[in-house]
Amino acid sequence: MQRRSITAPVILIFVLAALLIASAWFTDHYILMSFAVLAAGLLFMLVRFESRKMEVGELVIIAVIAAIASVGRIPFAGIPGAQPTTFVIIVSGVVFGAETGFMVGGVAALASNMVLGQGPWTPWQMAVWGLIGIISGLLRNRRFMQNKWGRILFGAVCGYFFGAIMNIWGLYAAGGPAGTLSTKMVLSYFGASLLFDSFHAISNALFLLVFGDIFIKILTRFKGKYGLLQ
Repeated sequence: MQRRSITAPVILIFVLAALLIASAWFTDHYILMSFAVLAAGLLFMLVRFESRKMEVGELVIIAVIAAIASVGRIPFAGIPGAQPTTFVIIVSGVVFGAETGFMVGGVAALASNMVLGQGPWTPWQMAVWGLIGIISGLLRNRRFMQNKWGRILFGAVCGYFFGAIMNIWGLYAAGGPAGTLSTKMVLSYFGASLLFDSFHAISNALFLLVFGDIFIKILTRFKGKYGLLQ
């Protein structure tokens, strides 16, 4: 069981990498690629929960948390990098596990971009937020993730991780899959995004500092009351 719990996420990561490489070539089909990312997440959940039947309540809680993550992103759209979405994804992964963390991240990106704007970047946002959810779930029983300050540090790192992956998409968009990029261009691109990534990291840390324990307590109580995603 332990081997399976590690193998499934690793396979999903490789699948996501393949989908993102494909999306870099087929930029006109970003909606199709976005739903392919969601399909990979659903398959991930089915594999992890193949020994039991999923309850409707489990799907409802995923939808509710994803809605919170999506709606929470919109009011902060005018502040570069600052958004509570990553915070909600981290907390959902910590409480409910990697499966829920991935689905919340993927759905939040797709849903919020219905308002903020869809584009070739959408599958990449879905994938990276989904990965943050997976990692949060896989590490949730580690000592540092059970500590408030450990989660805050993790949230800050996730801000830079998100920026780094999205920078890769930006470089693909600038140079194309053929890779016509110079070292100077790559360094300049990452340097230009550093301020935005720092805002993202700081906002993650602040949200986890102020609201992290409260959200975890509420979601844990909800999970225990209804016996969801055990």
